[in-house]
Amino acid sequence: MYNKFIINIKPLGFTWETSDPFLFCVHHIDYYPNGNDQLGPAVSLEGRNIGQDFTPKDGWRMYHGEKIPGFPAHPHRGFETVTIVLNGFVDHSDSHGASGRYGNGDVQWMTAGAGLQHSEMFPLLNKDKPNPLELFQIWLNLPKAKKFAKPYYNMLWSEDIPVYREKDKNGKLIEATVIAGKIGDIAAPVPAPDSWAADQKNEIGIWLLKIEANGLWNIPTASFGINRSLYFYKGSDINIAGINVKPYNSVELLADQSVIIENGNKEAYLLLLQGQPINEPIIQHGPFVMNDAIEIQQAFSDYRRTQFGGWPWTKFDNVHPHDMGRYAIYSDGRKEIK
Repeated sequence: MYNKFIINIKPLGFTWETSDPFLFCVHHIDYYPNGNDQLGPAVSLEGRNIGQDFTPKDGWRMYHGEKIPGFPAHPHRGFETVTIVLNGFVDHSDSHGASGRYGNGDVQWMTAGAGLQHSEMFPLLNKDKPNPLELFQIWLNLPKAKKFAKPYYNMLWSEDIPVYREKDKNGKLIEATVIAGKIGDIAAPVPAPDSWAADQKNEIGIWLLKIEANGLWNIPTASFGINRSLYFYKGSDINIAGINVKPYNSVELLADQSVIIENGNKEAYLLLLQGQPINEPIIQHGPFVMNDAIEIQQAFSDYRRTQFGGWPWTKFDNVHPHDMGRYAIYSDGRKEIK
């Protein structure tokens, strides 16, 4: 422990370490070139490990995509994904027939529960200019009692996500986009019904923070025993409880202690994750997160047998028409057009 406020400081890699009830977080930032008619890169893909392209080349990656970057159809069971798209777009398709396109501040909250397949492709919609993409995907665990919840997803559109604003004593602005939890009187949209976040006593917080240069913010306290991690992903430097922290480092904090962030000479951007730990055994094997090895074996068996509903789309890397805007069509037939 660094002091009575800070438990640990760690450098950030591609996959970010998290604390229970979170499983991990990934920060995707790719500077894609102009797009082609298929919504893929309008450049040669020669020299890339197509299907497993995770090494940044020319500032971007194809991931598991072969023509369009992203993640073609793959299964999940036993946890939730919270996908926060800061810049660019994601095309969603799943085994229950739901689909959507979201981005530029939108958030998708998906409960995999008993199991589903989905694809997450990154359509390059701009043909005449680059297509930068930046997003976070956070994996939030489900307790044993909810591992087999009915799969569900919902959109938190950027227009509906509240922003907490405060000025420090010197008039510097602090903004917090509240995706889960609350700050003062600012409360996030209602989370997925079977989520660990649905019970307020679990104090789940997912906040995107922006602190003006040379600004100060006293992070609101949470209850004793809440796990809290702060991820500093862009800026010059910050000082927390007397310790200087450089960009692309995480800070594990004691949530019940009052802590001040002192920002440096550039705007600082941070992600805060907090919550009551579930405190149950975790066995993860690829896309399945269960409580024991027998449940993992059952997940594989169930997937081989049922394909979690099959794949109703003609392509595993399904993308939507170029001229489609932001939208969601849910498995129950509901539609949202933005």
